[in-house]
Amino acid sequence: MDAVNFGVLGASGFALAHTARAINEAEGARLAALATSSPAKAAPFQAFAPDLTVHDSYEALLADPSIEAVYIPLPNHLHVEWTLKALEAGKHVLCEKPIAMQADQIDALIEARDRTGQFATEAYMIVHHPQWQLVRRLIDEGAIGAVRHVDTVQTFDVGADVTNIRNRPETGGGSISDVGVYTYGSVRFAARAEPVELSSRIRRENGVDVWAHVVGTMAHDGAEFTFASTTSTRLPNRQEAVFQGEDGMIRVTVPCNAGVVGEAQVHLVRGDVTLVERFPTVRQYVLQAQNFVATVREGAPYPWSLEDAKGTQAMIDLVLANEM
Repeated sequence: MDAVNFGVLGASGFALAHTARAINEAEGARLAALATSSPAKAAPFQAFAPDLTVHDSYEALLADPSIEAVYIPLPNHLHVEWTLKALEAGKHVLCEKPIAMQADQIDALIEARDRTGQFATEAYMIVHHPQWQLVRRLIDEGAIGAVRHVDTVQTFDVGADVTNIRNRPETGGGSISDVGVYTYGSVRFAARAEPVELSSRIRRENGVDVWAHVVGTMAHDGAEFTFASTTSTRLPNRQEAVFQGEDGMIRVTVPCNAGVVGEAQVHLVRGDVTLVERFPTVRQYVLQAQNFVATVREGAPYPWSLEDAKGTQAMIDLVLANEM
């Protein structure tokens, strides 16, 4: 089976550190092209992918017939535009999260995906990690009984970096759009739940939210549980997710940046007994690329669809609409 040739739109630092490398290392995938007008930015990509073709524009990369799939790590406000352009150019698309800034924008992506027959999805890597697949299975199997409360948190500090896109309103910055996809979307995935009622308290600087606390209720098959979430781009690094049920608790360590800021673990607590599952070597970005290839080449099921992404964005929209 021929490898899927990927092109990357833009020489972003995140792509260099994580996803582009993972694509090049994933079985069945090959990092084949990069779009950037800067030779200096292209050089570190060429260091691990020496046969890389460098195009000086996004349009030139999309016109390259040797490229089957495109990875889009552009600033948030450009995701919809370039996902649509890539689909119309006949490319499969893996686009960074959030794939849109409002839920209804994803309808155009779904229409283009269905019309062109190309595969398109959000780069929501955590659902590929066995950590989160285990959490979902434990909840499905009733390991902690009915879920009664979930709280999630992800914080980090980029306050000193005024050029960071997370600090810029014109690029879709803010903690909610940047990491709310994790603190909200992971609960939707693991508990198969949707929000019922939410309210939020938000603190902003320069037009972007730098701290947000959300409380409310979510439900699965009519069974409700309380929910709380904190995101911030002005607090020290912290991330955790806790699912409390009638019969026990699941604590998820490093639920987002597994293997980067710490070891991914799942703690199942039932009474005085705690079982711990550790994942010290799993690389979720590589798994994401391999699952993408399996879907493109073999039609294998993929754990995160555009419809799933729309559900999380709808939750983000609800959070923003219900600020206290």
